[in-house]
Amino acid sequence: MVPNALRTWFVVHFIADWLFALPMFFIPVEFMQLLGWDCVDPVATRIAAAALFGIGTQSFLDRNATIASFKTMLEMKMIWSGTASVGLLWSALTGSPPMTWGLLLVFVGFNANWTYWRLRLARPFTGSVGAPPPSA
Repeated sequence: MVPNALRTWFVVHFIADWLFALPMFFIPVEFMQLLGWDCVDPVATRIAAAALFGIGTQSFLDRNATIASFKTMLEMKMIWSGTASVGLLWSALTGSPPMTWGLLLVFVGFNANWTYWRLRLARPFTGSVGAPPPSA
């Protein structure tokens, strides 16, 4: 059984990804300069936006999926947010704009969230008060 709170997190993730992906895709230079980057590669920025569109959209499409689908998506989200966190930390420590620290916090927060939910789904169902027992 997939908890409703996790389904809600998938919708929140969809919204967050699209809020960043839209300006990164359509006005990459202006948006990244607004965040503090002086030198912006619009091609690389649009590729990152495409990843956000893809992951965010799949989160929305999978919000009512099976537990097996959620586990797979959570593992992908853990890999994406984990490697992004390492890359952002490396960049922050080597002189990137201060906003890098804010983005790092966002990715670390999402990684902690996805890891929590993946571990929670790995536990056996114990039921709750008033819940019907699992079928045999």
